[in-house]
Amino acid sequence: MPPMKAVLQLSIHEERIRKKAFVTVSRCPGVTSITIDDKTGKMTVVGEVDVPVIVMKLRKLCNTEIVSVEVVKPPEKKPEPEKPAPLKPAPAPAKPGEIVAWPVQMNNPYQYHPAYANSYYQPYGNSRFVTDESNCVIM
Repeated sequence: MPPMKAVLQLSIHEERIRKKAFVTVSRCPGVTSITIDDKTGKMTVVGEVDVPVIVMKLRKLCNTEIVSVEVVKPPEKKPEPEKPAPLKPAPAPAKPGEIVAWPVQMNNPYQYHPAYANSYYQPYGNSRFVTDESNCVIM
């Protein structure tokens, strides 16, 4: 549904009804802006809205009539000139015989770590396993 601009004529005689009408319309899905002219009693609603639904809701509060409904054309965007991407310096190659280690952070004790990929038991926090031939003690 394209964005629409609806102008509604409301018969508002009290500030309380004006506030209720404003809140009722603002709760409708798709509303992007609402303006109320107190002198003429006209409300302008802009957005991807269903105008008859808004009128039905407002008629519960006050006398409401549709003055005009227009399809709003979105403003045309001017194409921005593309900026060249800044070149990043390449990392220095490792020297022969130098061991390259990547930073590994283990915040979660259950997080996977490649060093334990081939072991049967995964690390578990600050626990340690002690085994005897007759029984197994977990501390």
